[in-house]
Formats: sequence, structure tokens, C-alpha cells
Amino acid sequence: MYNITASSFFAGIGGTCLGFKQAGVNVIWANEYDKNACETYRNNIKSTKLIQEDIKNLDIDAIPKTDILIAGFPCQAFSIAGKKGGFNDERGKLFFNLLDIIKSKKNDVIFLENVKNLENHENGKTLNTILNCLKDAGYFVKYKVLNTMDYGNIPQNRERIYIVGFLKKESYEKFTFPKKVKLTKKINDLINLSEKKEDIFYYKKYKIYDKIKKEIIKHDTIYQWRRKYVRENKSKVCPTLTANMGTGGHNVPLILDDYDIRKLTPEECLMFQGFPKSFKFPKIVSKSEAYKQAGNSVSVPIIKKIAKNIVSAIS
Repeated sequence: MYNITASSFFAGIGGTCLGFKQAGVNVIWANEYDKNACETYRNNIKSTKLIQEDIKNLDIDAIPKTDILIAGFPCQAFSIAGKKGGFNDERGKLFFNLLDIIKSKKNDVIFLENVKNLENHENGKTLNTILNCLKDAGYFVKYKVLNTMDYGNIPQNRERIYIVGFLKKESYEKFTFPKKVKLTKKINDLINLSEKKEDIFYYKKYKIYDKIKKEIIKHDTIYQWRRKYVRENKSKVCPTLTANMGTGGHNVPLILDDYDIRKLTPEECLMFQGFPKSFKFPKIVSKSEAYKQAGNSVSVPIIKKIAKNIVSAIS
């Protein structure tokens, strides 16, 4: 069935792997450091050999050579929501560990994903460093910022930068990023408002309940509590899901279902990332970890579209 292989780094719970698999690519090997993310990955993607290890400790010679290398290298060092330490942040430096592997394996294609802010970090110097490193390694490189709601037909406002590199100029010239599509899916297409969730998700026990009840009145909208006021996402899409949704604060997406005001469940967050309903968190993973995993993951439909165009370019 498959004839194009891929290896995955910083694989998380497997969103990038899943997107490439849906595009017909055989993801034979993956690497992730976080043990909880590995639990979720193994619970859902059983056909890929997953290595739980720090990328700095990997034996490069033991990594299989594949046609495509995919990597969602850590974004916290470049994110607006973080301290934006870039390459001064230990997580930012992990790109250079990945680069050593890229130089060694010389995969036909490399696919990288990160936060939109990478494009403007240090006035563009960080992105230029990455692009120049890839070009020096022999790759012809293209990149583009895509929003999930504009390119994936998923109602989440999520902008990410995607970098694709090819060893062959012919493949590079054939490759194009996906075109915009009309957003037809709505919030209520992903959330069953008539289904009662566990009590822990509802806000009646919170001190802010009386205040937010006056503002959260629509069933087709996602809201957020912004410390002192309620923010209504008038675009009728989900705000960008973040890794700290499970810790409370202003990043928690709130909805009004048929019972009361509540936050999105971790499973619903996965739906807003385009994961299939069959994708499940194992019981061993706590709800706070599940929120983190969903927020750290990728929009699967976007990955699938880019992967399909990569396959077309190298076939």
C-alpha cells in the first residue's frame, strides 16, 4: 500500500504522523521525549516504532533513512505566549540537534512546523538562520503561514508556519502549498451540545459564574474569561488552543451547552485540531495533560493537505 516512508521527530501525540499517514505515507519511525505524549501516541498509532528519548541522546546511525523527515520542533522558544527566548532558550537550540540528523540522513524531503511568530522572531533573523541552515544542507526551501480555519475547514483560528525542503530542485518547483478553502464546518458540527459532560467541566462552582452567566448566552459561540471580562469570539470559531488550557486562566475556551456553561473537554479540543473521533486519550493520562497534548498538537487536515502535495511533488 505504501511506497513513501517517513520518520518523525518531536512527534507529540502523533498529529503530524497521522496527517502524513492519511496522505498515504508510511511513517515507520518516530521520536518523542514526553512520556505522557508517548502514552497517547502508542494508544492510537500502533504501526509506527516510537522511541521515547531526548533528541540529544539519539544514536543518529540507528535512525532509519526515510524519504521524508517530519518535525514539529519545540515552539515555546518562539511563541508570543512564551518568553520568546529563541535560540537562547534550550528548547530553541533543539533545532540544531535536528539539523545534525538532517545533514546525516539527507532525506529527500524535510517538513517542519512551528508557531507563526517564528516568521518575525528577532525581526526575521531566527527564520533566516533556519532557512540558511537548510539551504547549506542542500535543500531548496519554501515556507508559508497557514490558518486552520482558512485551509483546513476546521473552525479554529490557528496560524502556523510550515517549512518544506527538497533535495531535488524539480520536486521543489512542483510543490505548492494548499489553496484556501471555504470554512463550512461550524462549532456545533464538532460539539454535541445536548450531551451532558462530567460535572468537573461546568463552571457553576466557580466564583466568576454569576458574572459570566450574564455574558455567555449563545450556543454557537466560544467564549474566554479574560481575567476581568468575558471575551466573545464573534468570528464563530474556536480561539487558538494552547498547552495551558488545563491550568485555568484566560486561555480556557468556554461554551454554553444545553445544561450550563462549561469548558471544552480535551476530546473536543482534539476535534478542533481535526483528529478523528477514534483517537483517544489513554486513562493513564490526566485531564490537565490531555489539554496540554491537544494544545501542543497540530491541525491534522492541514498536515494531510501539505503531505499530499509533497507526495505529488516527489512521485
